[in-house]
Amino acid sequence: MTKKILEMNPDELKSSLLSGSITICVVGIGRIGLPTALSFANSGLPTIGLDINSKLVENVNSGIYPLKDEPDYDIIFDKVINEKKFFATTNIEESVSKADVVLLSLPTPMDKNNVPDYSALRSVGSQLSEYLQEGSLVIVESTIEPGFVENELISIIENSKNRLTVEKNFGIGVCPETANPGEIMIDFTKLPRLVAGINEKISQLIYEIYHYVFPVELIRMPNCKTANAVKLTTNVFRDVNIAFVNELSLLFEKLGIDTMTVLKAAQSKYNFQVHYPGAGVGGPCLPVNSYQLLNSAKKLGGSLKIVESGRKINEFMPQHVIDLTLDALKEKNLKPNESTILLLGISYKPNVKDIQLSPANDIVEKLKNLNINIKIFDPYYKSEKIYDLVCETNYEDILYSVDALILVTGHNEFKKIDPNFLSSKMKNPIVIDTRGILNLDEVKKSNLIFRGLGRGFT
Repeated sequence: MTKKILEMNPDELKSSLLSGSITICVVGIGRIGLPTALSFANSGLPTIGLDINSKLVENVNSGIYPLKDEPDYDIIFDKVINEKKFFATTNIEESVSKADVVLLSLPTPMDKNNVPDYSALRSVGSQLSEYLQEGSLVIVESTIEPGFVENELISIIENSKNRLTVEKNFGIGVCPETANPGEIMIDFTKLPRLVAGINEKISQLIYEIYHYVFPVELIRMPNCKTANAVKLTTNVFRDVNIAFVNELSLLFEKLGIDTMTVLKAAQSKYNFQVHYPGAGVGGPCLPVNSYQLLNSAKKLGGSLKIVESGRKINEFMPQHVIDLTLDALKEKNLKPNESTILLLGISYKPNVKDIQLSPANDIVEKLKNLNINIKIFDPYYKSEKIYDLVCETNYEDILYSVDALILVTGHNEFKKIDPNFLSSKMKNPIVIDTRGILNLDEVKKSNLIFRGLGRGFT
């Protein structure tokens, strides 16, 4: 029998949290959901991880930590598994029916038309209408459009059976996740979090739950839609500013100006927030979040011209990488369809194993359209088949067969690369640096045919 949290006052809830008698179910134990579940379990609360990925569930229950690129949580994982504070399942009835609190950490990707896809949330919402216990709380951590909870999710959970009624016998609110992949432990212990509920009491209950688990500042928001708006605003702000720097980098290339030098000096002004150019913007957040806001505006008959322009610029950058590559091949009198090109890095960001919406995908597809022979290397995907290509185990061993090398992702491993080493080992010493990794002074001393995105030097 569940604890009927909705009927508790804050002091009663605190007492139940301290006694470890509140059961948590985290729906979706992926990149963010699993560390979230482990955090709750590590605080002493019995926690269930629910996921449709049966292999993931099997591995977790076998004591296999799946997030090898997410430091520190491996220790917590071993601890809570051994203490039997956490287990995973694919059975939603088994897990939700036992839970006092149900956290939704589900993906909200885009469809082929760049429209946000909330099918996972809708599907789980309809099942919650069947299995959620009266008095329980639902907390949405997924990134969603402002108003999705109020205008859609609540009615899905209530359904037409009238078994559940929001505020009367179940509560709902949000606590949008803000963690940065690869640094989740740090962010979970330092970054403030937003909490909001469908009413003041529910908001307070959610506050008490997160206050018990996470040692960070909790910011109370007036309602769910405002909290979700804040999350989108912070990420879209980054997407737009990256687009601004990307557009500047295209100009600075033509002017013979090194964008990295400009940005370094610009940081001397106290209120300048630096963003860096690159091959594009990927991952499950920034591109999706921009389209979520654009979708919200479209529903209301409006538009967000700056956000839309930013997306177009960032989505153009893979093509610019191709243009730089073709220009370098031409300098060497090499035909694209007779060339072999090596991509270093396919993750969407440095030092994580994640290719969601990675610019590398677009670059690979464009190279394939040119009938170029492609090789890929990423330290997180050795020997794995990605983009219908088998990732090399050691890129240094194949440099002798490579006509051009494109640095796509700024993994730490690549920051140690010596331009002279590349020029001495490559079949043709052509390098396209999309992340400003290589030192220009060292490049100039080498024999590389070099193209640097935004570097103003060839």
